[in-house]
Amino acid sequence: MELFRIILLGFLVVCAISVSLSRKLLNSILIYMSYSLVVSVIWILLESPDLAITEAAVGAGITSVLFFVTLKKIHAIQEKEGEDKDERKSS
Repeated sequence: MELFRIILLGFLVVCAISVSLSRKLLNSILIYMSYSLVVSVIWILLESPDLAITEAAVGAGITSVLFFVTLKKIHAIQEKEGEDKDERKSS
């Protein structure tokens, strides 16, 4: 069990470093989601299920959805070019 905790903590460090070094915003959000899920597993190992549920819901769930919506609003996530051309022609 101790080895599992060490692996999880190592994964947290790798996630934190890779988020700061990632150049693509979408990749950063996905790494952040995995970071939050690992933190919720750590909360379960620390026998704190209420914090684990909160971390999973807020950290990996709601915050990630808000990040995705923000990227879509600022047009950082582009649709396929064929779809964009079809929309322009129909307008």
